[in-house]
Amino acid sequence: MEQILIPIERAKILEQRLLNEVQKKLNCKIEVRNGNEIAIEGSGYDEYNARNVIQAFGRGFNMPSAYRLLEETYFFKYIDLRDMFRNKEQIKRLKARIIGEEGRTKEYIQSVSEVEISVYGDTIGIIGTMEGIGIATVAIETLLGGGTHKKAYRLMELARRKANEAGLMK
Repeated sequence: MEQILIPIERAKILEQRLLNEVQKKLNCKIEVRNGNEIAIEGSGYDEYNARNVIQAFGRGFNMPSAYRLLEETYFFKYIDLRDMFRNKEQIKRLKARIIGEEGRTKEYIQSVSEVEISVYGDTIGIIGTMEGIGIATVAIETLLGGGTHKKAYRLMELARRKANEAGLMK
């Protein structure tokens, strides 16, 4: 049995609207306890998949995006900004840098790296192939480190070109 914690507001959505669908899709018994504790029971492989999907959902992804983790070539990574920064105002400013004006920075990173990004709470979640996650991470870490958007885009585009040349991406 696996147990994970997700934000209460995401657990409520899961419990109220999606629980039956998720249990069937993930082939596990899933129960919401104490507001935000998710208990998962099934075979080891099914529990592993369910944990990944529910963690991604808990980090702000919608279920169709989270279900992509059931494909062998898709992975989930998240960056907890509280591990890097203590100041709430600084975290808020950095999240705004990742999202960009009217969401353009986030959209550009997603289009170049072919990943999906969720900025939720104090975390940044990424779903994609290993190559795509690596490319997106280059841009995100550059921005979090204080680099300009221009530098982040240039480094990301360089990483994308290298992945293309190596035959790792289309």
